[in-house]
Amino acid sequence: MRNIGPIVLLGSPGAGKGTQAKRISARYGIPQISTGDLLRENIQFGTKLGAQTKDAMARGELVSDNLVCDMVQERLHQPDCQRGFILDGFPRTPAQAGWLDAFLEHKFFENSHAGGTPPIVILINVDYNQLLRRLTGRRTCVANGHIYNVYLQPPRVDEVCDLDGSKLVIRNDDREEVIRERLTAYEQQTWPVAQYYRSTGRLVEVDGGLPADQVTEQILEEIERRGAVTADGH
Repeated sequence: MRNIGPIVLLGSPGAGKGTQAKRISARYGIPQISTGDLLRENIQFGTKLGAQTKDAMARGELVSDNLVCDMVQERLHQPDCQRGFILDGFPRTPAQAGWLDAFLEHKFFENSHAGGTPPIVILINVDYNQLLRRLTGRRTCVANGHIYNVYLQPPRVDEVCDLDGSKLVIRNDDREEVIRERLTAYEQQTWPVAQYYRSTGRLVEVDGGLPADQVTEQILEEIERRGAVTADGH
């Protein structure tokens, strides 16, 4: 069984991180870890960290770096992460990136063959106008959640789901004014994370404007070339 090591996926909303994370997970049999999912799960199951998160959100505060890092730390200690994992949505700040480096160096993989393995950091670049088309063009089926794009993957009948004939809607977070705010927030908060990794020489950039299969091919090539991928973990 091969060790893959840690993989960090960076990219703006609409860049395709979720799609690519699922493909990497399927290829190597390592888990995709989304901080959004971790937050929801901790709240849903009423954990101590979940209660602290819920309290912060009720006060209208952002979830602190400390809380997010604690949740990630708990998740990375699970057995399915021993051969590697994919982080989708973390780190979001340079402080979180620094925490992750220290965690991986000192606390993680300490009893495995991949001790001290730094993350492979992949930035999926997509042109701003293309991101707007991807996000503003999204339409979601009210009945089954299936997603279309009026520009890139339209339904056969305008505003109607191919699968069951239900109405397609624009989600609130897919409205142009909301999307512009999300992209601005990404530039202000998360872009410095890419700069942090670029300064360490660990940032790999791929062209996310290509078809999804070609993006996957680029990413897998980089993982094989730069990663700690070995036949038996040595």
